[in-house]
Amino acid sequence: MAKRIITISREFGSGGRFIGEEVARKLGIAYYDKNIISQIAEKSGLSPEYIQENAELSPKKGLFAYALAGRDITGKSVEDMVYEAQRKVILDLAKKEPCVIIGRNADYILKDRDDVLNVFIHGDMPEKIQRITDLYNVEKQKAVKMMEDTDKRRKTNYNFYTDQNWGKASNYTLCLNSSQLGYDRCEKIIMECSK
Repeated sequence: MAKRIITISREFGSGGRFIGEEVARKLGIAYYDKNIISQIAEKSGLSPEYIQENAELSPKKGLFAYALAGRDITGKSVEDMVYEAQRKVILDLAKKEPCVIIGRNADYILKDRDDVLNVFIHGDMPEKIQRITDLYNVEKQKAVKMMEDTDKRRKTNYNFYTDQNWGKASNYTLCLNSSQLGYDRCEKIIMECSK
């Protein structure tokens, strides 16, 4: 069965967002990443700024703080409300049109569909550090810290809401090392597997 939806989870600095954007462009399908923040904000009633900081990442304090976050009368935390709004937006997008969705636990949210190709993109440390230093104009130590913090928060969010392990190969259809394969080959493999 052809895969209408491509989800891309990625390590920070692996180029996963760029690869996803290129795949969507080359296939002529919609691309969703930060451009769904306003939809999530609208569904949750929270500000787009809050969503941008929290929709894909756990709080900076980690899993323990996540579990003990303040809850409303129904038992939901603000993070739970953001996740639920994000889930609804992703389900709606998947029904609406073929697309590439970056991050936001989309692989798990769409796990019951047969027309989804789930991809995890990772990379080797030297290449990721170089990419981050170039993109964000930071020193090597800062790049390493950014990578560690972002990936830790992505992992905590994913593990908390999916009961799966972020980056574990069995959660995805494809796991690609962008440092070893290069971006072009990653794009070609994803497009070939979506047919």
